[in-house]
Order: sequence, then C-alpha cells, then structure tokens
Amino acid sequence: MIGTLQRGRDDEFLSSVQNVPRRSLFFQHAEPTPPPVAPTSAQATIDSTNRRFIQVFALVGEGIAGATHALLAGDRDVAKRLVDQDQLVDRLTSEIAREVLDALACGTGTVEERHILLATLRMLPDLERNGDLAEHIARRAARGLGAEMSPRSRGLVERMGEVATTIWRATGDLLADGIGTPNSIEDLDDELDDLHVTLTAELGSGSMALPVAIELAMVARFYERFGDHAVNLARRMANPPAAHRSVGAD
Repeated sequence: MIGTLQRGRDDEFLSSVQNVPRRSLFFQHAEPTPPPVAPTSAQATIDSTNRRFIQVFALVGEGIAGATHALLAGDRDVAKRLVDQDQLVDRLTSEIAREVLDALACGTGTVEERHILLATLRMLPDLERNGDLAEHIARRAARGLGAEMSPRSRGLVERMGEVATTIWRATGDLLADGIGTPNSIEDLDDELDDLHVTLTAELGSGSMALPVAIELAMVARFYERFGDHAVNLARRMANPPAAHRSVGAD
C-alpha cells in the first residue's frame, strides 16, 4: 500500500517525531487527546490502521459515485446523507493519524515498520481531501443544482463521475492487491483534465444562468482535483513493503 519512501528525510522525521504537535491537520475535528500509549506492537498498529484506511477508502468511493448520481438524478435525500457521511470520514482519518503518531512517538517497531507507519500518515491528507471533494459535490446536489444544468453539461458531468469512480477503483486495486500502476491511473486522470476543459468551455457558451455556471465550474474543479489526489495516492502506494501488501487479503 505504501509507495517508494524517501528514507533520508523519513529518518530525520522519525528521530524527532516526539516533538510533533498533537493538534495537526488530522485533529481539527477531534478533542485534545492524552499522552501517547504504547500499542501492543507496531505490526498491530499497522494492521489496525490499515483496516480503517480501507474502510475510509470505501466510504470515499461510495461518496463520489453517490454524489454524481444524486446530482444528476436530483436525489436530495441521498445527497444529504452523503454530506453527513463525510463527518465519519473525518473522524476515522483523525483516529488513524492519532494511532500512527502514538506508535511513532513511543518508538516501537522495526525501522521498516516505522517507515510504513510514516508513509500511511503521509497518505491521509489525500484520502481525507477526496472525501471532502465528494462531500462538496453532494452538497450542491442537495441544493438542486442538477435540475438547472444544460443537457450537454449533464453528459459531461456524468462522464466525469464515471471516470472519477474508475480512478478510485483502480487506486483501490493498487492498494489492496498491487494490481496496476500509477501510470494507468495518471492516464485516467488525463481524461478527467480534458473533460474539465470541455465542461469549462460549455459553461462559457451562455447556455446556463450565471449563478448555475459558477456553481458547475466549482463542481468540475472538484472532479479534477479528485483525480489529482488519487494520482498522489497511487504514487505513494507503488512498490509497497511486503508487510503492508498482505493487508488487502484480510
């Protein structure tokens, strides 16, 4: 699950991790926590955080597919549920980060295990951000944006949703089984970039009211950024250590 690591800089981080501020990006949704408590073992922490990482990954995949459906179908109830679901994504991501930082601060495990934990920590921002992007699309679906879109823009958004879902599925295959390469995911991301450009041109055609065009331009940007974060994750997942590759088989 973990990509090629820059071990020199990782070692510097690991040697000073006890000084990491507890209120970081991942704790913005959480209450202050007590001092670190040593886990049973570093491998136990890896297993635990991997299970929750995969759970969050699945929630994000459900979010981007569901948000696209809700936007195009005008299903406000589904859209509102997906907006609420992002709070679970935030909470689980915070829990993963807290557990990893506790293990690193306690100095448990082998060097390889600590590098795995550090790499997991570095992947969390892209994972959490894609959850936020799916939520942003769902929020606009809940406002009824889909009903105001032109036929051509609907077709382009539908395709962007399909490509985004495919990218996430391909990234998941790389995560769980090592199937595929970052290059194949980058190729899909290129299609998303092209669709973003095409949809932007459609918005400039005057086929929709200006407020609708502005909101839809943001939606297009959300899909485009979703692909970028998936590529970042795929690059970090390339050539995972053996200790991590087995997680998808659990």
